[in-house]
Amino acid sequence: MILKALAEYYERLANDPEADVAPYGFEYKAIPFLIVVAKDGSFLNIRDMRQGEGKQKTAREFCLPRGEKKASGIKANLLWDNPQYVLGAPKSDAKKDVKKARDALKAFQCRLTQDLADIDDDGVNALKNFYDRKQLEQVASHELFPEIMQENANLTFILDGDDMPVAQRAAITEKATSLFSRIRDGVEQRASAISGKQDEAAILHAAIKGVWGAQTSGANIVSFNDDAYCSYGKTKKDQGLNAPVGKHDEFAYTTALNRLLSKHSRQRMQVGDASTVFWAKDSCDLESDLPSYLSPAKGEEAVSYGKIKSLLSAVRTGIPPEDGALPFYVLGLSPNASRIAVRFWYAGNVKEVKERLAQHFLDIAIVRGPHDPDYLSLFQMLVATATEHKADNIPPNLGGEFARSILSGTSYPRTLLANAIRRCKAEQKIDYARAAIIKGFLARNARLSNQTTKEVAMGLDREYDNIGYVLGRLFAVLERIQEQAQGRGLNKTIRDAYFGAAASSPLVTFKRLQDLAIHHLAKIRHAGKSAVWLEQQMQDVLGHVPPQGIPSILSLEDQGRFAIGYYHQRQEFFKKKEAGETVNEEQGEES
Repeated sequence: MILKALAEYYERLANDPEADVAPYGFEYKAIPFLIVVAKDGSFLNIRDMRQGEGKQKTAREFCLPRGEKKASGIKANLLWDNPQYVLGAPKSDAKKDVKKARDALKAFQCRLTQDLADIDDDGVNALKNFYDRKQLEQVASHELFPEIMQENANLTFILDGDDMPVAQRAAITEKATSLFSRIRDGVEQRASAISGKQDEAAILHAAIKGVWGAQTSGANIVSFNDDAYCSYGKTKKDQGLNAPVGKHDEFAYTTALNRLLSKHSRQRMQVGDASTVFWAKDSCDLESDLPSYLSPAKGEEAVSYGKIKSLLSAVRTGIPPEDGALPFYVLGLSPNASRIAVRFWYAGNVKEVKERLAQHFLDIAIVRGPHDPDYLSLFQMLVATATEHKADNIPPNLGGEFARSILSGTSYPRTLLANAIRRCKAEQKIDYARAAIIKGFLARNARLSNQTTKEVAMGLDREYDNIGYVLGRLFAVLERIQEQAQGRGLNKTIRDAYFGAAASSPLVTFKRLQDLAIHHLAKIRHAGKSAVWLEQQMQDVLGHVPPQGIPSILSLEDQGRFAIGYYHQRQEFFKKKEAGETVNEEQGEES
């Protein structure tokens, strides 16, 4: 299903003249240097095709015949390659490197003379003359040659006076296409596992690049390196024949996936350790807008907030019918040694995705401070559950599970709740992101399980009598009493010492905290201030404690409600009152 959807996406791009996707048998390749030759084959110059300065230099990309999969041995690309193949230049003076470079050069020249033997083209003739005239020493004397060797940079040729490489000349591209499409002698055609069409099976699949954390040279999403992974009498030596994918289908899915994962792609985002790509069967606004909803780029938050508001409004008024049944796909990939693991896969339609995204933002909506963001991205929420707020400390599977739950409309992973509560207790505080996670988990579970009892709301609910929520509110009130008693010079509150214990083992902890509150209230009165308002707040919350009293422990969900109760009550203390309304805690009166 995944590879079929990717292959169909390639076909869509190939039929779109504005998509500029590589045709069958070709790929876009970054080429830092072009070797300029005259029509008679003489070497003229090396043209630097890089832009930028220093380490920020980037090479220009050209559409060239697809490179060979070089797992081992000598395999030359057609008309482009590294210096060992193009120039026979060894990496070092070691005998094995000198021999390998000599063999590589022969293979490169062999492809030129055999694969393009029947091509009468000025560019091909110039390259044949270049090697016949032994121009390699002239290239090696050029001032850019040391840099080429240092970077082991890919090279190709351009004919003097042309504005495109020799490999892009019309006669050569036509020949390269036919070479890719031909069925080699003696090779059995098989039904492709993707399309069912008869084709030569791809033995080795092209490497997938751009997955965060994977090898920079690329990794495989389809591979067999052990007999334990093989079937139908095949062995690891048969490689791709274990799951026969036609070479045209293999080209289509790998080209599409590499395009989606490229650094210039607007259809990818990072969700935890999962490099996430997405696409639709036909072009739609969700292809470009999805990162704005879940993972906005740095500095684009204001734009994203506007799009999220538009999404919520669109869902309320109704998704356009043309988007209703349009298939939409989301694929999350993560590194696994030299392979790529599928972290999550979603296949639905645009209408479902938009509705579920909107529901996600409604689920996590909670009161916030004036400096908190309007909406939270997946990364902001995930990193809030990680030690020291570092992305490297996000649990490996959590990002994928979280994204899958949003797109499928299912419960958020319980690990997300547990980690958010764990960080609250470890750091003795609950911030906006953690509050949103906990509230979202509880509200979503209540809705999906058709829970009839009340659940935590967006803001303070004075009538909600869940014991965890009530104790969280009580903890906030007791902390406020301490703050009023100690004044502005207070560096450490009961939250810093007791938050974790109060959430986990409230019975013992609250007995100690209430004794402290009596002392703090007395100190306020002794200073000549009124403690009436604070006592009213405390008594109001205590009135919701059940007759059986405070429990000895709280369940994980009730620990989450404890955190939300505390967060809500603190937000209530500091929220701006409407015009003309103020609260004077010192005098204990409202005016």
